[in-house]
Amino acid sequence: MQKPTVGPIVGHTTTDHTRIFLRGEEHNKNPAFAGIRYRRKGDTAWSKAQFVQLTPHRDMSEVIVLEDLQADTAYEYQAGWITLLNPTHTVETIQELPLQWPRDIYELKTPSSKPYVARSYIVGSCRYLRMTFGVPAGPEQGDRTFAGINRIMEQANPPISAVLMTGDQVYLDDLNIIAPDRTFKEILLKYRSAFSQPHIKKLMSGAPTYMMLDDHEIEDNWPASKNEGDETLYVNALEAYELYQASHSPAHELLNDGTLSRSLKHYWYQFAHGDIEWFVTDTRTRRNLSAHARRILDEEQEQSLFDWLINSPARVKFVVTSVLLYPDRSFNGGDAWQAFPEQRLRLLETIRNHRIKNVIFVSGDVHGSLTSCLAHSQDPDFQVHTIVSSPFCNSKLLPYATASTFIFGKPMAEAPSGDYHYELTSKVISQDNFAQLNVTTQSIQVTFHDRDGTPLEIVDIPLR
Repeated sequence: MQKPTVGPIVGHTTTDHTRIFLRGEEHNKNPAFAGIRYRRKGDTAWSKAQFVQLTPHRDMSEVIVLEDLQADTAYEYQAGWITLLNPTHTVETIQELPLQWPRDIYELKTPSSKPYVARSYIVGSCRYLRMTFGVPAGPEQGDRTFAGINRIMEQANPPISAVLMTGDQVYLDDLNIIAPDRTFKEILLKYRSAFSQPHIKKLMSGAPTYMMLDDHEIEDNWPASKNEGDETLYVNALEAYELYQASHSPAHELLNDGTLSRSLKHYWYQFAHGDIEWFVTDTRTRRNLSAHARRILDEEQEQSLFDWLINSPARVKFVVTSVLLYPDRSFNGGDAWQAFPEQRLRLLETIRNHRIKNVIFVSGDVHGSLTSCLAHSQDPDFQVHTIVSSPFCNSKLLPYATASTFIFGKPMAEAPSGDYHYELTSKVISQDNFAQLNVTTQSIQVTFHDRDGTPLEIVDIPLR
């Protein structure tokens, strides 16, 4: 058996199952299979291997589900793929072959089911990787940040429960003016290159990784920038996103036979770790830009988000939105929540009227990192925080955000109930970075690290 050409990528992981993505290759149209075997760390015997057949229409990639795991337990696993000359082989018959597994042994850990357990997360976005004639240009620059994350992973206490990549994991439009990536083949090559660099590969092979797309997975400022003829680009971009980012996410239903549903009703999803819950929104593909019904979230998603906020008993509620809920930018490009004020106010009034506490919005996008607190002029009990973490790796062509990028000193929104206003609770980080979130019973400690893992800023957000 051979090592995966992309992956393994550990995706959605619960107390009793995990989803692992991996990719092989196609050789002379011979049947190809991918497999995983695993064991609890410290055991010597491997489980019976699980195999799936790889097909070209899924870019020779698949997701294997490992079930019947135990909570708060470390596991080791091996992953590989193989092509066979005999076309009659199946996932059952391949079990009987004397296979030699790749030597690499990966580790993952299932989360604890207990509430009030301290947990830690890595959050970031915007990893620029330019391709020139199909070859990554300077890929080590972006991968250096993931080396820094791996250093934090090795010493984190509590251990890292998950990595959240909140948008722009790839830039399909990096050469949009002279040579845009539009074909499915070109887009797939970009994903393979971005996800197979050594340090990000190591990170994703051990840390449950949750992703959500933003505009550069399609085109800058999509769909406002949509032009005639962009339908093919859109279809190809979303098909690649579904293969490489959504396939191992909670957006796919786990079926009774231990496989994942092939149908994908929507990209947004939820997951939970004890009394900490996450709602990862899709603020990109369900927009409505018509003048009479502007929405950044479609009606179904908005209602699901509101129902979760109101009814979930979670002690801490993280809402991931790839573009900023706030602070507002001095230049309103029409891309973030700032351009959808009615829906934003509806969201805030829902939180305030139902007196929902410990709601934290997590974003990326702006190539700058910060924390900010939102308050209400007539309701001292209302408080919402945002954590913005971006970029993993910037392009030399794009500026970093600074404090002057944002509007301060005037109300963000005005309602009959009073005004909403915010203030910075950190400095604005204007360099490549990522955030580490340590959640305890008392607070969320946010540490922004530079790309080598050195702390830049530490902020404590009290929990109520």
